[in-house]
Amino acid sequence: MLGLSKKDTTFLLIVIALTLLTPILLQPFPASSTLAQFNAGYPDLMQRFAIFGIFAIGFNILFGLTGYLSFGHAAFLGVGSYSVVWMYKLLGYNVVPGLILAIIVSALFALLIGFVSLRRSGIYFSILTLAFAQMCYNLAYSVLTPLTNGETGLQVYTNDAQVLMGENSPTSPHFFGIVMNESATWNVGGWQFVFNNGYYFTAIIAILVFYLSLRIFRSPFGLMLRAIKTNQTRLNYTGINTRPYTLAAFVISGMYAGLAGGLMASMDPLAGAERMQWTASGEVVLMVILGGAGTLMGPILGAGFIKYFENIFSKINDQVLHGWFAFLPDGLENFLIGVSHFFVGKSWHLTLGLLFMLVVIFLPGGLVEGGQRIANAFRKRKSGGDDAETEAQPSAAE
Repeated sequence: MLGLSKKDTTFLLIVIALTLLTPILLQPFPASSTLAQFNAGYPDLMQRFAIFGIFAIGFNILFGLTGYLSFGHAAFLGVGSYSVVWMYKLLGYNVVPGLILAIIVSALFALLIGFVSLRRSGIYFSILTLAFAQMCYNLAYSVLTPLTNGETGLQVYTNDAQVLMGENSPTSPHFFGIVMNESATWNVGGWQFVFNNGYYFTAIIAILVFYLSLRIFRSPFGLMLRAIKTNQTRLNYTGINTRPYTLAAFVISGMYAGLAGGLMASMDPLAGAERMQWTASGEVVLMVILGGAGTLMGPILGAGFIKYFENIFSKINDQVLHGWFAFLPDGLENFLIGVSHFFVGKSWHLTLGLLFMLVVIFLPGGLVEGGQRIANAFRKRKSGGDDAETEAQPSAAE
């Protein structure tokens, strides 16, 4: 189906099902439960999962397949956001023109930056991309203020043109009348499930770009990118010019990043230079490495893992901790709260850093490798049981 093998088709259908059922799967605890703190099924966080999943999938095409480590992909994220907000200002709040412009402009930026940066490889390529990203950040922050509105950020004002805005047009981002920030709530017992238009819009786009990445992984182009990662020098010796392939991977990756930035502005009609900072570029690197570089699901798992910690663990404050440990004696309660304080709330980065160190040391292939090890252990256990039954049968017959 859709040019995929039976195994890949099954895999894609599983991904589609998990994506569409996310509002239910991320609400495992009733709203009244003390563990409801760990629920992640609210619209803003689910949208971030999908958007940064797209960002990480695109980065994985460059880094995971080709082996080129870019520290400047946040530039395309910011360019995509600015493109969408400018379409809001000029045309109206329909997200489609802005997303199309975001993909086109980010592709042109990626072509320009990649053409220069790919003249070098290794750490020199990484430094060049970082330099370009910081240059774009400074241009957006203090030089191109007529286009970016500087440190205040680009936003829509009532005196903007918006030539396609009608009398009954929505006054917030929408997809042909389907408003992004509108939701439907489903109450079942103590559970409350929120089905948000914006999440499903980004989720469907995420499924489409995941399918595209799956086709790239299985294509001759993807095999060439893997060959470049394995030994680019040997390919050059055979007479193959690898630069068009690496440049194509860089442009595709930049388009993914621009689309992700455009979706961020589609959920919140605001674009700022902070989205182009080097920290955003470093974050997507962590996502891909944590999930598993060069794998299909790794970037998505890594993006979800980091965004979950950023939004859930960062909100666990002393009041929440007191609610958890209230049944303990005062001395023990205060001790546990004092220890936990270093790992949650404002200190959530420490917990994420420790987990990242453990994954890098014990699971070089990321979270995907961890899942594969668990699956292999179950298979060995099952096959061991089958072998034992097979050996027992002849003795019983005798």
